[in-house]
Amino acid sequence: MAHAAPITTLRDWLDRLAGDGRLALIEPRKSLRFEIAAIASRLDGQQATFFPMPEGHGIPVLSGIVSRREWIAEAMGVPQAELLGRYQQAVGNPVPCREVAEAPVQEVVHRDAIDIGALLPAPVHNEHDGGAYLTAGLLVSANPETGRQNVSINRCHLKGGNRMGVSVSSRDTGTFLNQCEKAGKPLPIAIAIGVDPLTLMASQALVAMDQDELEVAGALRGEAVRVVKCLTNDLRVPADAEIVLEGRILPNVREPEGPFGEFTQYYGPRGDRFVIEIDAITHRRSPIFHTIIGGGTEHILLGAVAREASFLTTMQRTFPNVTNVHLAPGGVGRYHLYVQMKKVHEGSAKNVIFSAFAMHHDVKQVIVVDEDIDLYNPQEVEWAVATRFQADRDLVLVDNCRASRLDPTSRGGVGSKLGMDATKPVNAPPEQFLRIGVPGRNTLDLEAVRSTLAPSAWRETCRD
Repeated sequence: MAHAAPITTLRDWLDRLAGDGRLALIEPRKSLRFEIAAIASRLDGQQATFFPMPEGHGIPVLSGIVSRREWIAEAMGVPQAELLGRYQQAVGNPVPCREVAEAPVQEVVHRDAIDIGALLPAPVHNEHDGGAYLTAGLLVSANPETGRQNVSINRCHLKGGNRMGVSVSSRDTGTFLNQCEKAGKPLPIAIAIGVDPLTLMASQALVAMDQDELEVAGALRGEAVRVVKCLTNDLRVPADAEIVLEGRILPNVREPEGPFGEFTQYYGPRGDRFVIEIDAITHRRSPIFHTIIGGGTEHILLGAVAREASFLTTMQRTFPNVTNVHLAPGGVGRYHLYVQMKKVHEGSAKNVIFSAFAMHHDVKQVIVVDEDIDLYNPQEVEWAVATRFQADRDLVLVDNCRASRLDPTSRGGVGSKLGMDATKPVNAPPEQFLRIGVPGRNTLDLEAVRSTLAPSAWRETCRD
């Protein structure tokens, strides 16, 4: 079956989703406080949602554009089975961006007396969230020493006027901030909202510090991302984005931010965090505001697919017999990793488990299964554990490891890791683990064997 070319604009993707009923157009004037999130979360994984005139605001709100794995593969132009391979290929073969002088995202410019909450329809998602948030913005920053850009998604808490609180991890942006704070300087940033699905996916790539994720997006799209220089700093942002906020993360300033409903489906706690001041907002003449519902499928998949591709690349360097990996939705796309391998030597599954623990501190549980197990079917994985795992010989437990701080069971970011070898013994007799199978089941044409009589006629078929 032929697949369409990769999607390169958000609006083309919306046309694709709308064309076959995957985009729900909602009645106008829904409330930004909870109502938009309620509707989007009810349709999560079924349809993307488009909200015209939220509370009468002129900018519509969009959510759920990459809330199924098959949609992500479709946007890439590949079958779902090739999703991780395509992502791996793009990470390894980035395409430099193409700078342009004029861009749709700079058609309208706001520079005076900026009030983010008045200009943008930022929703409040969850019951105890600290307020309205930007949740789908690509935060662009640059290494102060090399000038190379980094892209990430950071929750941004609207605090009134041109100020936002921002949660920053210890990775690239956090490193840049530390360098700027030591020099007593702000870190210039830009936040791009409303990008195509592949640029959104590329923002989550686990790459080296000076690898610009927009170049990964170019590889995924099969063409360079068009970028334009910001008006108030030297950062380059996607020219075809819907909205861009330009500003600075202030040095040595911390203010309360949160709580916020996170991917764990618990609240990230309130705390003193960095502060952004916005100097300019630019956007298209008729922009679209994208929001990601905290803890929803779109939120979980964005991080999961990128991590899966990175984990698979890293594992296969040492264990070429590892064939696939999957961060299970039940483990919030971060904590529970399933690994599929062709086991050749006893003990190798445990080596794979230890390598998985080392790849990312978020990984909390690893289950290794054989090639005949469908990683994307949790019932199959559970069946493998039930029939191929014995705790006394196949369990791996490691305590006092670095863990996710958002895991409510961790102790200040320290926790335990659990591994299960649910693979068959290499030298087991073939009949011991022979899976049952009914001949003809998978090729059966059910419609051809159904009776033309109504099901209620079953009694008549019992008569002589």
